[in-house]
Amino acid sequence: MKKRYPIICILILFLAEAALLTVFARKDGDFRQDTVAVNEIVKIVEANWEYLGEHTLPGDYPETYDFAVLDLDGQVLWKSAEGLRGNVNAAIAHRDTVLDVERAGGVVGKVIIHNGTEADYAAAKRNLAAALGVILLVQAAALLGYIIWLQWRIIKPFGRLKGFAERVAGGNLDVPLEMDRHNLFGAFTESFDLMRSELKKARLAEARANADKKELVAKLSHDIKTPVASIKAASELGMALTDSPRLRDNYTQIIRKADQINSLITNLFTATLEELQQLPVSPGDLESGVLEELLENADYLHRAALPQIPPCLLRADKLRLQQVLDNIFANSYKYAGTAILVTITRESSRLTLSVEDFGGGVPQEEVPLLKEKFRRGSNAGDREGAGLGLFISDYFMREMQGELTVENGAAGLRVSVGIPLSGSV
Repeated sequence: MKKRYPIICILILFLAEAALLTVFARKDGDFRQDTVAVNEIVKIVEANWEYLGEHTLPGDYPETYDFAVLDLDGQVLWKSAEGLRGNVNAAIAHRDTVLDVERAGGVVGKVIIHNGTEADYAAAKRNLAAALGVILLVQAAALLGYIIWLQWRIIKPFGRLKGFAERVAGGNLDVPLEMDRHNLFGAFTESFDLMRSELKKARLAEARANADKKELVAKLSHDIKTPVASIKAASELGMALTDSPRLRDNYTQIIRKADQINSLITNLFTATLEELQQLPVSPGDLESGVLEELLENADYLHRAALPQIPPCLLRADKLRLQQVLDNIFANSYKYAGTAILVTITRESSRLTLSVEDFGGGVPQEEVPLLKEKFRRGSNAGDREGAGLGLFISDYFMREMQGELTVENGAAGLRVSVGIPLSGSV
């Protein structure tokens, strides 16, 4: 119901405007005067005519209208208020009432009775215009507020949903979709994040299956190579002890087949390490300012302060670079869980972005192995993971003619991404 309040307020304001306009359109200006009061004023002027030369009018007179008294020469003898019209022609033009003053059977002057209904009508129009202006301002403010609300509660969340969809399409399933459950589309977007979670579970299950397959192949290779080696050794010994040419030929064939079997097993084992699908990387020119957006997207827990980014033109694939940063920050969240230090430096041919946590790092002998497939540090424990994040990130950076390095920093593990500058590749 709260989401309908702005619309209801705008509708109420619209109805108020329509009501004011309807009332004004149906109202006619009444410019008539009270004849009783007009005649009473004339009678009082006639009765006190001799005093008007002194510009006084003794006695009570109706205060309903303002009036002026003129002699036959057009000279103003008396006014009930300053600023009244003292000219008959002007009075007629403004619909004032002009009557003769009679004494002793003859006309001695004129009374101009001011018609104020026109001014009242004009004042009513001004008041109506002012009221409509206020309502329009309030309506404009309500519309602006509603537009801002739509931008904040609907359009901006859908912008985050677009970035989330790009990540999922790119294979990054570690970054959750942050969305207020009370948002208008909260349940809708929550379903997307549930989809991401289920896809991540499926990927982990696939990774575990691949690891199990690798382990099975390695075990079978060992189990098969052992008897094959024994067969080959026995055949070599038999060939050395026999003097029969026929037996020597047979032993030679057995040794060759043993070598062939050994090669096939080795190829099978190697194929399991090369089964990772090659992901497309399409580098292009990017303004370095885009790094601010990528870092904010990757650091969704807000554990790092954004450094100053030197202005330059990069040569990179935005989607793949986002995946690289996502993997680096996700590893820091998962294995260190500390604040993160981000530094950016520009060199002659590349921009280097370093991400360092405060988790103490890994044993030095494990550092060179972290970029290998299915390899994780000894500090991984029982945390979920397939050991592919840095392996894939390293592949992406190499495809962009960049570099990814892993080392122990002063306080924890430091991962640096070298992004080539446009024109240096």
